[in-house]
Amino acid sequence: MEALNKSPTMHARPFQQIDVFTATAYLGNPVAVVLDGTGLDDAQMQGFARWTNLSETTFVLPATDPGADYRLRIFTPGGELPFAGHPTLGSCHAWLGAGGAPRDAQRIVQQCPIGLVELRRAGRRLAFAAPALRRSAVDARTLAQVNAALGLVPEQVRAAQMLDNGPVWLGLLLDSRDSVLGLQPDHIELKRLGLKVGVVAAQGSSDETTLIARHNREAAAFASDAAARSVADFDFEVRAFAAVIGIPEDPVTGSLNASLAQWLVAEGLAPARYVAAQGTCLGRAGRVHISRDGAEQVWVGGDTLTCIEGHVQL
Repeated sequence: MEALNKSPTMHARPFQQIDVFTATAYLGNPVAVVLDGTGLDDAQMQGFARWTNLSETTFVLPATDPGADYRLRIFTPGGELPFAGHPTLGSCHAWLGAGGAPRDAQRIVQQCPIGLVELRRAGRRLAFAAPALRRSAVDARTLAQVNAALGLVPEQVRAAQMLDNGPVWLGLLLDSRDSVLGLQPDHIELKRLGLKVGVVAAQGSSDETTLIARHNREAAAFASDAAARSVADFDFEVRAFAAVIGIPEDPVTGSLNASLAQWLVAEGLAPARYVAAQGTCLGRAGRVHISRDGAEQVWVGGDTLTCIEGHVQL
């Protein structure tokens, strides 16, 4: 914590730790939120993020863009991110809970390095508008190296894409949920390759099951959440490996789920509304709620809960 000790004067700053993408505390992905980052330099922010050792730590600042309600900086233990999903939801929850008042009661606008990110209230949940996605094919050599690092054979991979919505992920659609849950990655090799990798598969183990789940989800689009998930409470299983930024496996990942949804829905590989499970192998029960509206904007939502509230000396 040498970087933190360089500051001659520490201040008590309001602080919250929010669990994101879960309705049950301690089963989602936590984010540390410093609600007043004014006056902190990059080294101090990075040092505190390294100390919390969470996948992300955020700092709320006054907006400099007239269209935003607040500005957010997002740090992993290894560096700053231009955008990330679960910190966006968790920080918005903390900001609202601390008395933040958006200019539009139904629309909150966050400023971050990627630009302006819109959030909305979706019942008891918050949801963010997925940033624009750039995607491209994966070259055969890279795909073969990643498959080897994950222990996959080519027949298990149904589709692959490079996905960039600020963070860059190599996305893999696998043949079954069992394949996703059975992965035992070589994190050292993934770090050497310099890639973050996200894997996804349908909850069912066959095309027929997937089609039935899709039909049921679309038919239930206007029903209650409980009715829509009468058989299972999720449609896809997701895992995220990010050793390259100091996070071997992320519990629940908003940016990855956003880019996966934009890719899979656009290609007809997923319905316009679905729920993704993530964190299963880590003892978590993350649930990410995806929907695409009539303007083809993908929204990524989830429950958020305050688990720790107080002050931090920074």
